[in-house]
Amino acid sequence: MILEVAVLNVKSGRTQDFEKDFQIATQYISSIEGYLKHSLQKCIEFENQYLLLVEWTSVEAHEVGFRQSPQYQQWKALLHDYYNPFPQVLHYESI
Repeated sequence: MILEVAVLNVKSGRTQDFEKDFQIATQYISSIEGYLKHSLQKCIEFENQYLLLVEWTSVEAHEVGFRQSPQYQQWKALLHDYYNPFPQVLHYESI
């Protein structure tokens, strides 16, 4: 299992719209082979910051299976305009 981690900084005043669109976008990521589960956490200290955690079977399931899919284009169209700056996405494995 690989854990994708992204800190999402949403533009000021857009958090409610982001949360609604994220709910719609979950259908796209969850339909990908190799997707296991995800969670979106809202920061208590910074109201416009979120932590996205996605479990994948492999890095390739995310980097190739998702990012090169038509579903990713829909995910991107819904969500990418909310971020400032664009998030760094990292992958972790258990030791």
